[in-house]
Amino acid sequence: MAGKSGRTISNVPEKSWKKTVLSWEGMLVLLIILINIFCASISPSYQLANVLREMPKYLTEVFLMLPMAYILILGEIDISVGATVCLSATMTCMVCNKDMPFIVVVLTALLVGTICGFINGMILTRFTELPPMIVTLGTQIVFRGIAEIALGSGGSISLSNTDGFRMIAGKAGMIPYILFVVLIFAVIFTLVLSKTTFGRSVYAIGSNRLAAYYSGIHVQNIRLIIYTAMGFMAGLAALFLTSVLYGANTTTGNGFELDAIAMAVFGGISTAGGKGKLQGGIISAFIIICLRIGLGQINMNPQLILIILGALLILAVLLPNIGGEVKLKKKTVSAK
Repeated sequence: MAGKSGRTISNVPEKSWKKTVLSWEGMLVLLIILINIFCASISPSYQLANVLREMPKYLTEVFLMLPMAYILILGEIDISVGATVCLSATMTCMVCNKDMPFIVVVLTALLVGTICGFINGMILTRFTELPPMIVTLGTQIVFRGIAEIALGSGGSISLSNTDGFRMIAGKAGMIPYILFVVLIFAVIFTLVLSKTTFGRSVYAIGSNRLAAYYSGIHVQNIRLIIYTAMGFMAGLAALFLTSVLYGANTTTGNGFELDAIAMAVFGGISTAGGKGKLQGGIISAFIIICLRIGLGQINMNPQLILIILGALLILAVLLPNIGGEVKLKKKTVSAK
């Protein structure tokens, strides 16, 4: 576009390599390189083949992080996803043990998860005054309670036929199939959030729900779609988790919701809503996975690993606030 002076003004702001490198996502890329160097230095077993072999049991949580990022950008939270995984895995095992065709088993996992997510969405969109944390806390108790009743006194179930699950737990060379599936969904969720009207609407709702509503955005429909997608991805996570564990019990999926939230927040997604990029969440998910594998290989206490991850999460939340305060002080000083 040409101005009065005859100069051409670009509609698109110029991209600076310095801004890209110093962005949160750029720092995360640097961090994942450093984490891999660190893990390789402390563990002789930290090699590509071993990392890829151990990765599937952690990758299921990335399925949950993708829609969880959408929910956090909305300014909301879903703490029922671990229980949804538990219920989906339980029902999947029960249907599989009835000698049903494997396609029916797969559909069971996806359908149970989707129904759970839809229930959350329906409650929250019909009773908009209810806080998402309280609603999903209630459904968390209900979903895990149903799973516990279904599992009975033993509290666990094992697969009697593992053929189908062995197939989806397979590998293409060294790379497990689940990694391909995770990357495919990561690309889909990223493109939808960053390149579509739906994604822009999610950011608008997270920034100011009332303003989004008056601008013509179907706020409640979008919330329902996202919570239902959360349930679908929980069902998918349950399917692949069952292919790793060959069974389910009352503790299946325990803490998955916290891990998904941690991955998203560490990736730069704001819990206040309206801010963050999914690319950061994806990179941070692999940082956490690599760190867990590396520290696990040297037999570090699992509780100590959790402490380290918790400290990283607190640091990730504090850094933007510290940076904001520094910028504010500089502006104050320059104004004087």
